[in-house]
Amino acid sequence: MLLGLATALAAAVCFGFACVFQARGARAAPTADRVRPGLLAQLARSGPFLLGTGLDIAGFALSIVALRTMPLFFVQAVTNAGLAVTAGAAVWLLGARLHRSDLAGIAAVVVGLTLLAFASGADGRNHAGPAFHVALLAATFAMLLLIVPAARHRGNGAAAALGVLSGVGFGVTSLAVRVLDVSGVGALLADPATYALVLGGLGGYLAFALALQRGSVTAATAAGTVSETFGPALVGVLALGDQARPGAGWAAMVGFTAAVGGTVVLARFGDVEAPSDGPGAPPTDVPAPAPLPRTADR
Repeated sequence: MLLGLATALAAAVCFGFACVFQARGARAAPTADRVRPGLLAQLARSGPFLLGTGLDIAGFALSIVALRTMPLFFVQAVTNAGLAVTAGAAVWLLGARLHRSDLAGIAAVVVGLTLLAFASGADGRNHAGPAFHVALLAATFAMLLLIVPAARHRGNGAAAALGVLSGVGFGVTSLAVRVLDVSGVGALLADPATYALVLGGLGGYLAFALALQRGSVTAATAAGTVSETFGPALVGVLALGDQARPGAGWAAMVGFTAAVGGTVVLARFGDVEAPSDGPGAPPTDVPAPAPLPRTADR
């Protein structure tokens, strides 16, 4: 349990710092009017986006250990609480000023994670029937198909919709990691969950990059946090046997709600200043995202 807790917290730190770097990199790339492979190629040439992606990869590697040893509801809440880390990094690196709502969000995350750590019992099953593995792959294909019409729109509504889809992709990835058949190379190649993991991760990144270009990072991140956290947690409880420590179900429920709620409050700390002109500027029909607040002497 201690190993799972430590790796989940370390993953949250990586994800927290990755958010700002990816947002800057996505806004520096020319805005895509449609889904096209060239967008990923453009992002691959962006230093900030690559740095954020590297941190995401490190966080994902750490989260694999946590996902195999802790309940999904705990791991998803902890890793998505990385926005509390983002808020702290904004104060440290960008001179941002925390408001009362931000402090309340951080407090909610800390209290929620404390309750979750107290309530978490042993994880459930690390295996599921063939139908579950096929369902993961089917959900991934559905998510990829829905990205196309969602990317045709702009504004915070489109950003939220794409954020939800990115959360679905990352949520499928978490579930796939949990049930993946790792008995051998042949088993991995024959497992539909393997392809759900790869396509879900790539689709999630594509949806999130498109969301960052269409509206505020707050809308994209908050929507993605909710879908990525609640979906896998519910599946883990209903289908994989995850449960809280006996007698601590109330703490798990309150802690999970507080951690996710605090994360949504802190979602605005994913916003960074967008260029005022040039290829990375937001479209004129989309309100520019609010910049991070800065102290008066910065």
